[in-house]
Amino acid sequence: MERRGDDAGQVASLDMVLAELRQGKQAPCYLLCGDEEFRLRDALDKITAALIPDPVDRELNLSVTDGENEDPDALCESLITAPLLPGPKVVLVRNTRLFQSKNVLAPLIGRIRERLGQEPSRAAADFMQFLAITGLQLDDLRDGGWRRIDDDSWRRIVPEGGDDRESWLPKAVELCAGRESAPAREKHEDSERLERVLTGGMPEGNCLILTAEAVDRRKRLFKTVTAIGRVLVFARVKGEARQQQIVMEMAAGLLERAGKRLSSAAWAALGQKTGFSLRESLGAIEKLVTYAGEKPVIEAQDVENLIGRTKEGNVFDLTGALAGRNLKAALASMQALLERGDPPLMIFSMIVREIRLLFQAKLLIASGSLAGFSAEMEYGRFQKTVHPALKKLAGDGEGSLAIASQHPFVVYQALKNAGRFGREELAGYLELLLQTDLALKTTGRDPRLLLERVMIAVCGRR
Repeated sequence: MERRGDDAGQVASLDMVLAELRQGKQAPCYLLCGDEEFRLRDALDKITAALIPDPVDRELNLSVTDGENEDPDALCESLITAPLLPGPKVVLVRNTRLFQSKNVLAPLIGRIRERLGQEPSRAAADFMQFLAITGLQLDDLRDGGWRRIDDDSWRRIVPEGGDDRESWLPKAVELCAGRESAPAREKHEDSERLERVLTGGMPEGNCLILTAEAVDRRKRLFKTVTAIGRVLVFARVKGEARQQQIVMEMAAGLLERAGKRLSSAAWAALGQKTGFSLRESLGAIEKLVTYAGEKPVIEAQDVENLIGRTKEGNVFDLTGALAGRNLKAALASMQALLERGDPPLMIFSMIVREIRLLFQAKLLIASGSLAGFSAEMEYGRFQKTVHPALKKLAGDGEGSLAIASQHPFVVYQALKNAGRFGREELAGYLELLLQTDLALKTTGRDPRLLLERVMIAVCGRR
């Protein structure tokens, strides 16, 4: 691919970058940053696919590293090494720490606060990075040690965003101490060699992609990337009207490929259910497309039938929260279902079905029968490339292949979510479900407490 030159250095749009790539104009580096995770990941998938269109080539010419494991020296070595197969080579670093400094502490602390309840694993990773940036030591903060930092010292360490630390700091310390997380290494200053590689030390066709939730734009590396590459910013959208517009834009391709459209009443109903949250709205639209069958127009009643009376009270939210190991959301969904009168045994049956599907999906992945499947692949590609072969494996017996006879979207979701669980772990949950079933039917124990016990077990372990 031809290297871009004269028009580099501006914040780019995704359409602009994809148009350049279709013309054979490749930048040496792309930085995707912002706190709108869904749009960022969608852009990352599209850019990666545009750089390396062949999925087989992508397996060998795409190198992926997480920011907590990134090593600038190893990164440089990978960038100056020729690809295994002829063609473009992409080195991807997700959630890079190279652009972080005390200047990004405020948004970092905001994410820690937000994720402590619903996403403890990500909150722990964010807090370990907080420690790396500030130089604080986890051992010094344990057992109330954080209280020994006086207000003046704290303000010097955390210039902004650290107010009201007693509301989040002890929880974060306890979370990381319990997980025995390895401390993040502070590598963001070690970027001089990387800058030299990016500005002229890479073989033609090699490319670096970096993603980050927040960046310090004063960093020299950021200025280098801005000058020679493309920077795409994905800030969280505010305002329901703008959110709806973004959802409609991102759903346009999916609806067009499926030959569907949503009526104006259906869009309104969808907004009532999801608030036009990107992740929830697009997930709902995928389901609506799947279950609409041959109908070209999706109506408000279809939204009502599939998503339920309220977003919180829908059983799909409960099973989705379990598959995502989100305890707070799972308990809230169960509460809504009980309040609207759904019998505990019905709720339990949906939990059993979800765990069985996840277990069967885990066995199916382990069997090696899913050539070409990736947890990151889009549903449309799954339908075209994986599901036809999977249908041939469907049988009447029980076991790992029984899932193959399920609806393709159900199979797709189970396969994507199975990676969050271990095989023995899921087998243990099946034993717990057997015990719970017996207790629900033969004892006078509170059904709510029994269901909560299951959800705490599924969502709480790692």
